[in-house]
Amino acid sequence: MRIWDLPPSNLCRQHLLGEHRELHALWSIITKNKKAYSNHPETLRWKGKLHALYLRHEALVREMQKRGYNHHSPLDPLLATGESRQDILVTSIDEQKDILMKKGCNCKI
Repeated sequence: MRIWDLPPSNLCRQHLLGEHRELHALWSIITKNKKAYSNHPETLRWKGKLHALYLRHEALVREMQKRGYNHHSPLDPLLATGESRQDILVTSIDEQKDILMKKGCNCKI
């Protein structure tokens, strides 16, 4: 599970759509208090920051639409509570760029 801390415009198709899928899973884990992955580092950093996660989702959706993808899975804005800024990283921005560069995809790093 990973929510990148890079601009969505930098992500290739695979990572953009993959993050969108994982963000929905993470949203469900937190908002429905599910046990699976509840102690995962990525989950823990977003607890109390659903507003920030909501904003990340909206940024992903804008990028998806810009690329011509359809989007039919909005998040409930009423659940977007807590802090609006994510300032905790699981891996640094440089490490995230490194990870993507090593994947050999079309991410703009």
